[in-house]
Amino acid sequence: MGSLDRIEEIIAYVEAAKAVPMSRSCKIDRAELIAMLEELQADLPTDMRRAEAMLQERDKIIEAGEREAERIISEGEAEHARLVSRHEVTVSAEHEGNRIIGEARGEAQRLRDEVDEYVDTTLANFEQFLHRALSGVERGRDKMHTLREIGSFAPQQQEDVEEEKPLPQF
Repeated sequence: MGSLDRIEEIIAYVEAAKAVPMSRSCKIDRAELIAMLEELQADLPTDMRRAEAMLQERDKIIEAGEREAERIISEGEAEHARLVSRHEVTVSAEHEGNRIIGEARGEAQRLRDEVDEYVDTTLANFEQFLHRALSGVERGRDKMHTLREIGSFAPQQQEDVEEEKPLPQF
């Protein structure tokens, strides 16, 4: 029988005692009550030790739970930091990639513009050359027709026509 059971037994014994008329007192067998209390007193150290052991065990379990909770929180924070860091690296890489793509597009457009300008300048120079050459051909033909009409196209004059500016080679 445990200490709590003994206390309940003592309470039931006192409640069952005969009341003294006209008072709140009761008649109890002193020796029997003392024997019951001595048994309780003898069992209390054992029960107390068990209770203390249970409290210590409970404290150990609580401490282990707190350590485990701290470990889980620490791991969660580390994982959170890793994920945030990975996200920041990804965002940073995307920004850098977009910047590089923008620069490449700008450089490509600049090169296209330079090539277009070079081709346009080269074609304009070629056009001027062709105009001069065409003008020279027209003058030569006109001169030849004029000479043919007057009938004095001689070999000496033909050499003069051929010695005019030679056309550049491409």
